[in-house]
Amino acid sequence: MTNAPRVLVVDDNAAFVDNLVEILRGEHYRVLTASSGTQALAAARPGFDVALVDVRLPDSDGTQLAERLREISPEAAVVLLTGFATLETAIAAVRAGAFAYLVKPCSTPDLLLTIERALRQVRLHGEKRELARRAHVAEKLAAVGTMTAGLSHEIRNPLNAASLQLAVLERRVRKLAAAEQAPILEPLRLVRDEIDRLEHLLQDFVQFARPRELNVARVDAVAAVESVIGFLAGEADQRRITLEHAVPGGLAEAAADPELLRQTLMNLALNALDATPPGGRVHIDVRVDGGEVLFTVDDSGPGIPADARKRLFEPFFTTKPSGSGLGLAIVHAIVSQHGGSVAVDRSPLGGARFAMRLPPA
Repeated sequence: MTNAPRVLVVDDNAAFVDNLVEILRGEHYRVLTASSGTQALAAARPGFDVALVDVRLPDSDGTQLAERLREISPEAAVVLLTGFATLETAIAAVRAGAFAYLVKPCSTPDLLLTIERALRQVRLHGEKRELARRAHVAEKLAAVGTMTAGLSHEIRNPLNAASLQLAVLERRVRKLAAAEQAPILEPLRLVRDEIDRLEHLLQDFVQFARPRELNVARVDAVAAVESVIGFLAGEADQRRITLEHAVPGGLAEAAADPELLRQTLMNLALNALDATPPGGRVHIDVRVDGGEVLFTVDDSGPGIPADARKRLFEPFFTTKPSGSGLGLAIVHAIVSQHGGSVAVDRSPLGGARFAMRLPPA
């Protein structure tokens, strides 16, 4: 029922509302009810798909309420109901942007047909929005692809030269007296860190724009998780974060590129560590679920807002103060190459859960 369409019923006739609720729930709709305009606005804020609104309410006019409901949820549909149909109320309904105008009492088939037509319009609006979003993403990808070749050459060469000269300078500084080295080496270390950061950023651009072909093999999923845990254990200790894992014995192997699988697990684990405050936990699990190999990475951080989850795997979208916004997009691309899936949800630990599914070997 969590994905069932949401129908908001706004009417001050309790018997009529009870009857509608019984009918709509019998058709597997999620039903919200309100007996006044004030209650309706509060009930609508979490979201709804179709609203059935009586024209005459104790505290407001139904046509005016319809306009306010559409402001809250522009893609939803509003159906106005009235027991006193007049030309004026019909015109007002059109002006309010109502999808339909029904006269009470209306037959159950007519009511259900109207709701289904309204939902069809809502779905079309949603599909149009998704198409527009995908077109926007495609434009970004095209731009990345176009500039990647130039970036790789024009940026990597100066970076390599800067790194080489920095190494020369570090060697010369280390020939100085020990007391003189410290104040010079510290800024040099910061420069080295920035060069490394730019190099990693460039690698992200290149990998995302030009993903390499897969080298699929039978991969021990447990060993892949334990490898990442072992590599990041020191990092987790420094941050005072408990990094733990649960891996059952005799687990089926995954059909994956070993290097890319390790990269995706590393990216997800590092994201979890970044999101977790000192004293928190990051938990990595792997098991067979529904015939697929399921990897989950949980953290006890603040979690990810629902509206951000929808865009989390888009290129250049990030919830971090700094970053390329390509890390999770690369994870999504790699997993999709494998014929798998990756999703984000709320974690039992209180933060975020990333679930990655891959086909078995």
